[in-house]
Amino acid sequence: MIPFNVPFESEKQREYLSEVFLSKKFSGDGSFTKKCHSWLEQALGAPKVLLTTSCSHALEMSAILADIKPGDEVIMPSFTFVSTANAFVLRGATIVFVDINPVTMNIDETKIESAITPQTRAIVPVHYGGVSCDMDAILSIAKKHNLLVIEDAAQCFGSYYKGQPVGVLGDMSCFSFHETKNIHSGEGGALVLNTEKFTQRAEIIREKGTNRSMFLRGQVDKYTWVDMGSSYLPSELLAAVLYAQLEVGKEITEGRLKTWNLYNDLLAELETAGFIELPKIPADCQHNGHIFFVKLQDIEARQGLIDYLQANGVSSVFHYIPLHSAIAGLKYGRFHGLDEHTTKESERLLRLPMFSGLEGKDVVRITDLIKHYFKQDRG
Repeated sequence: MIPFNVPFESEKQREYLSEVFLSKKFSGDGSFTKKCHSWLEQALGAPKVLLTTSCSHALEMSAILADIKPGDEVIMPSFTFVSTANAFVLRGATIVFVDINPVTMNIDETKIESAITPQTRAIVPVHYGGVSCDMDAILSIAKKHNLLVIEDAAQCFGSYYKGQPVGVLGDMSCFSFHETKNIHSGEGGALVLNTEKFTQRAEIIREKGTNRSMFLRGQVDKYTWVDMGSSYLPSELLAAVLYAQLEVGKEITEGRLKTWNLYNDLLAELETAGFIELPKIPADCQHNGHIFFVKLQDIEARQGLIDYLQANGVSSVFHYIPLHSAIAGLKYGRFHGLDEHTTKESERLLRLPMFSGLEGKDVVRITDLIKHYFKQDRG
């Protein structure tokens, strides 16, 4: 059986975990957390990066920092994970969903401005599958209407937009280091702060609403409760695993891109024949090989291929069910304009196995099965 995902394991992570055990310092913000912060800040060119227990928690912190309140509105795509919306719903916001670009599966930047009302406070672009949204257009709209831009870059570590790392263009961005991501710590995330005005309060929110970080730096003589917050910092064990993976992040990305390109090359003939559609990467974007998907004619065709691959030892999966059609989506949000592409494209999309260590012979086996599925006489 070829699984859909196998979490990557770095050669050094056991060594680093042993260091943590020997240190007897298991709680967060120890030496490995500091190493991760420095590594990420340098790699991204960001003023401040804070590890969190998940991307969900990074998004929740961003909503607090954005001062989202009941009655506010936040614009985002419906084709995303529930955490993107939940973070702002927890602050009382109404989510305004807009349609996606069917080519990239990212938010359609041309549909954003008409969704803005006097209650709009932020735009949350979601960079799907390691491919950046059109950030120039989104930032221009945000500047014109004085809105914050909070990037959901959960899938985009190691991706670039016009030569800049994804996640450094908005006011804030959020990464995921869940085990399904290219680089992971099992569970984990990071909040990237691209403007200095948020950094001090972010530390406080992350430390349960206390000024403990300032106390540890000797900036105050005692620490106390000064703001709202929660326990958003991960353990030192998770930071050790993450740091071991960050050190080989370039090699991980290169390996995944090699696999992605092999899929793309081997399946090109089926696209030419009109059986499937393959991903298209905009010229301004350099992706990280996070996801390889194909699009079929409709949901029935997709399920047929899922069943066929499963019967032949290959696990493949669909992705998000649009949030605006969910029970909570109907309760906490609304869809602006027409749903021309979100539902239709989400029902066509099928993700193929993609992980570090997936061998070329396995990719050949998977693509041969797909070719046989379409070329066989099915009556």
